[in-house]
Amino acid sequence: MRYIFLIILSTFIINKADAQIYEVGIFAGGSNFIGDVGATDYISPNQPAFGIVARWNRSPRHSFRASLIFSDLKGVDGESDDPRRKQRGYQFDTSILEISAGMEFTFLDFDLHSSGMKGTPYLYSGISLANHDNYYFTPTGEYISEGTSSWAVGIPMALGYKTNIAYHLVLAAEIGARYTFSDELDGSVPDSVDREVFSFGNTNNTDWYMFTGITLTYTFGRRPCYCNF
Repeated sequence: MRYIFLIILSTFIINKADAQIYEVGIFAGGSNFIGDVGATDYISPNQPAFGIVARWNRSPRHSFRASLIFSDLKGVDGESDDPRRKQRGYQFDTSILEISAGMEFTFLDFDLHSSGMKGTPYLYSGISLANHDNYYFTPTGEYISEGTSSWAVGIPMALGYKTNIAYHLVLAAEIGARYTFSDELDGSVPDSVDREVFSFGNTNNTDWYMFTGITLTYTFGRRPCYCNF
């Protein structure tokens, strides 16, 4: 019965899709990593990040959202405030491709069909998947590829502010943290169990990374009916 209900609900959503409003656009900003290698500053972008973002506005107070973001994650022990990391001298650089989907909640009504300029703070959360290549460190600090890649599952948490700058354009600025369930992004834990001896760092804490930037989206779609939401 539950699966039948989901099928019916999906069909209803598809049939009503042309009566909603959508946004598609770009994300541009920077990224920084928080883990066992490099600095531990929470907001300190050191690599560019670019991507695309889409929203499906289901009411003036919430939207379904999806994004695809590409960036490098880089950590350099020499830039850390921890003297032990500075002495160790490790550094890593890996590329990630993140897919994220979830829900965005606004603090104020954000009805794009009403007249005039409007703006509101918002919160976003959901689930993310970040594809990355696997590396490990030798005892001498050499950063070596394992020749494999993995998907790091995470929880995105973003705080931002958005406003309409023209009839069909919405500009937003946000700071977003990604808590992942992986400890492999910086090479401190090898992916292969055969290289488990090369693991180091705090195994009780998994990796984080941050995205800080802006989105510019174009809106389209007929005037929605928000009465049921």
